[in-house]
Amino acid sequence: MELAYSFDERPLWQRLNLADWLFAALLVVAAGVTYYRYGAYMDVYEQGILAGSTVGLIALGWFWKAWRLFLPLAGAIALVAIQLYQGDLARGQSAFWLRFVLSSQSAIMWMCTLFFLATAVYWMGLLTRSALLGRMGTGLTWSAAVLGFAGMLTRWYESYLIGSDIGHIPVSNLYEVFVLFCLITALMYLYYEAKFAARQMGAFVLLVISAAVGFILWYTFDRQAHEIQPLIPALQSWWMKIHVPANFVGYGSFSIAAMLGIAQLLVSHGWLKDKLPSAELLDEVMYKAIAVGFLFFTIATILGAMWAADAWGGYWSWDPKETWALIVWLNYAAWLHVRLVKGWRGTPLAWWAVIGVFVTSFAFLGVNMFLSGLHSYGTL
Repeated sequence: MELAYSFDERPLWQRLNLADWLFAALLVVAAGVTYYRYGAYMDVYEQGILAGSTVGLIALGWFWKAWRLFLPLAGAIALVAIQLYQGDLARGQSAFWLRFVLSSQSAIMWMCTLFFLATAVYWMGLLTRSALLGRMGTGLTWSAAVLGFAGMLTRWYESYLIGSDIGHIPVSNLYEVFVLFCLITALMYLYYEAKFAARQMGAFVLLVISAAVGFILWYTFDRQAHEIQPLIPALQSWWMKIHVPANFVGYGSFSIAAMLGIAQLLVSHGWLKDKLPSAELLDEVMYKAIAVGFLFFTIATILGAMWAADAWGGYWSWDPKETWALIVWLNYAAWLHVRLVKGWRGTPLAWWAVIGVFVTSFAFLGVNMFLSGLHSYGTL
């Protein structure tokens, strides 16, 4: 079966159009305004992160055209919320649009609702083979991602309204990183959905996002974990701005691969075979997700070692978190090795991807819950 994607062999500059250059100009202007207003409060490393992020976001928009609309839309919604605050955090409880739609917590709750709806619609579309329901699932997933991303940007601003010494990028605790996981996983899935023209995958991938949403809701209402807290000393570093997002690109990718592994196993046993994409396509997307995840997880591990050297004086201390990160890395390195070198395909690798996400989950959550070490600041 021919897979539903192709490559444009033209040089990059020939593939760019007016919309690409306008998008780049918009981000350069936004970065310039940010530097003009806040550059005095940044050290050289944070200035480098600003410049690198601008280049990276432009490149992503040039590579993935949907990003050119997604990022400005989410940014515009966050800017509306910021304007409505008028510098007063208390307005989050009195201004109608902030209280019910645009404050960070409201936007994230809408994200959760839309992800649940998208999961249900994707499954109805899969079981009934409805192209309309499939498109609705895609639209709901995009809407959830836009509101979630806008909510995270607004939360960043809200943290500074509490106090200039409290403000920080919202990737510092389990609540925030679970939101980040939902966003990264959803966006990566939407890219693969469009690239491979296979909306049926959404029924499975949205299940793992919905599981994360369930945790967010429990953590919010049972533990009040949505409240913005000051950073603990170990996290008061610019390293957090790059290490954590890179890590969660890995986690999101591995989760996508696991859910597609389940779908592939069902197809190989003849279940939902007439409703799901072919086993070959699922295998290909699973491989690409793991390859991307492995790259970013490797980068995150290197960044984590450099952060450790800066914070604790050594690159590696065999802390439980570090040890399990190494186990995760070796697991997916071996997966890629047997696929690329030994030529493995199909059921064995699908099972391996499914089991791998449990290993990854323990490295992410289990270590914090059951083991103690230098990273024991993300407990439930």
